[in-house]
Amino acid sequence: MTHQPHPVATSPATTLNPLQIRDAVRRILDDPELPAIVQAGHPVLRQLAAPVFGQIDDSDLSLLIERMRDVMRAAPGVGLAAPQLGVPLQLAVLEDKFEVDPVSAAARDRQSLEFFAMINPGYRGIGTGTASFYEGCLSVSGYQAVVTRHRDVELRYFTPDGHAAEAWYSGWQARIVQHETDHLQGTLYLDRAELRSLAGNAEYAEYWAHATPDDARRGLGFLRD
Repeated sequence: MTHQPHPVATSPATTLNPLQIRDAVRRILDDPELPAIVQAGHPVLRQLAAPVFGQIDDSDLSLLIERMRDVMRAAPGVGLAAPQLGVPLQLAVLEDKFEVDPVSAAARDRQSLEFFAMINPGYRGIGTGTASFYEGCLSVSGYQAVVTRHRDVELRYFTPDGHAAEAWYSGWQARIVQHETDHLQGTLYLDRAELRSLAGNAEYAEYWAHATPDDARRGLGFLRD
């Protein structure tokens, strides 16, 4: 049986105007400390982020991307969206350089992903293939759950210098692209998750940290054929 990604509700638009967005960015850039990552329950994570169209100048945009990269790496994580710092802009950074054991890497089709920033992104699934794996989120600290996502996606976005771009991703790279783009639509991974799979990090590490979620599927009773 092929499992499909869960549909999600449409999010309301951000309530911040361009001036308020610019002020939020300046607070982050003026603070010498790395900003805290916003956690689930904050309204910014449940609102449609505003498309980037000049709310901040090119210099501040570059500095914001650098700050987001630093926060992502310090967390550590493989992606970070601007709303996770309280900034409702359609901007995210992605990078995956983690060392993963070969068995898990092969099962998850996980390959290294070079750092890049995407602005006003959108993706679509290619074909009917899906993959179900545990994933977590820096804004849902302490938990992981199984999410069924498109195996292959086409991504369209703008680069920080304003050029339109498109790229195709598969496996774990496609999962990261979907997860981060979803953030910009006010969607958390839990909206697409198999809730019976939800596990605290300690429980996940003790019972379900395998290359595939098959043991968890049987033990916790989700994704039944």
